[in-house]
Amino acid sequence: MNDNKSAHMADEYDKKIKGTIPNYDLLHSETINLVKSINPNPKIWLDTGCGTGNFLLLASRTFSATEFALADPSNPMIEIAKEKLSEFGAIKVKTIEKASTQDITIEDNCFDVITAIQAHHYLDRDGRKTATENCYRMLKTGGVFVAFENIRPLTDEGVRIGKNRWKKFQMESGKTEEEAQKHVDRFGIEFFPITIIEYIELLRKTGFSSVELFWYSYMQAGFYAIK
Repeated sequence: MNDNKSAHMADEYDKKIKGTIPNYDLLHSETINLVKSINPNPKIWLDTGCGTGNFLLLASRTFSATEFALADPSNPMIEIAKEKLSEFGAIKVKTIEKASTQDITIEDNCFDVITAIQAHHYLDRDGRKTATENCYRMLKTGGVFVAFENIRPLTDEGVRIGKNRWKKFQMESGKTEEEAQKHVDRFGIEFFPITIIEYIELLRKTGFSSVELFWYSYMQAGFYAIK
């Protein structure tokens, strides 16, 4: 049995994720470039679904004065993140919380930035709605929410082609055909993508004043929304 919602055990995650998500490093660098363009000096930043802490380590190099808070529903992921962060004493971490986004109970209007990178597609529609509303609640006015998600193409044919491309990428990255097929077969069963149009509409209905798609490749997309 896995110890988190991803396809990989926590202690194998860092090694295997880049062969599973196309352009994985770009998800992090594009997020950092985006936040720099919106708020180059955020005071406090929540990374929910933080995994093993890799994104925070990268972000802290650019936002050295920022205080970070981390949350993840997987205790093994949190423990790995804690161990990594203990080696970098200059990084200011407010809290590390074992919780899914929808269950975080931090006060309203707290964060300048909230990131959820490849985190919320494990939720069903109601869970994703609740998680998004909770992020909105925790953001300061003018704060930015950044999310990367696996997404569902607009047509059944698009889904078929997208899954084939994703499978091909994973095989070219070293997975066997069986391993790659097993992963794409999780689509709609173990994770639950929605379309870009549906995601934008969710963000708008939540109350965000500005909502944009800013990155799209394979079956992953990046969105930002301003409160």
